[in-house]
Amino acid sequence: MSASSQSGAPAVSRTPALRRRGFLVLATVASALAAFGSTTQTWLSVALPQSGVQTPSIEVAGSDAATAVTAFALVGLAAALAASIAGRIARWIIAVILTVAGAGIALSSLAVATDPGSAAAPAIGESLGVTSQDGASVTATAMPWLAAVAGLLLVLCAVWLLIAGRGWQTARRYENRQDSSPTRNPQAKADTNADEIDSWDSLSRGEDPTG
Repeated sequence: MSASSQSGAPAVSRTPALRRRGFLVLATVASALAAFGSTTQTWLSVALPQSGVQTPSIEVAGSDAATAVTAFALVGLAAALAASIAGRIARWIIAVILTVAGAGIALSSLAVATDPGSAAAPAIGESLGVTSQDGASVTATAMPWLAAVAGLLLVLCAVWLLIAGRGWQTARRYENRQDSSPTRNPQAKADTNADEIDSWDSLSRGEDPTG
């Protein structure tokens, strides 16, 4: 028999890390920040015809190549923080928001990665003064792919929120029951001790406390 069994102490159940609220919120925040952080980096490298401009190359940041990614990342970050205090119904709403934000990030990023020329067209037009991309060479960096992965992770976090969140309300109800028990509630414990003292006083006076 273990020492904990001999002492009568109740066994404490540990919540798996993947079902903890804090762990989920941290993972969701990290995914949103990864998407947002990627937009501050270079997404597109453009080599311009040397005869057309003084600067033969330009770099396009993600915030310019895909402005929607920045907006969706901020929405995902706000939803992740809200998940830390959300109730059962609010979790469903947050999950939908995370899904939309994650899908928006992934689709917008993939559009840039698979068709960098179209994404770089505004920057090329500003440099050349024309909309034609003749002679310009556009190359996508790894950043759009990183943002796309972060968007997919946000979608997975939305599913994770719905699965792991089912046990959060149950846990709180269990804690409330524990707090209301005589051993947890100081007032109830005090009332019980008072009844025991009154019973001993009655016995000392020769009276039957059960009568």
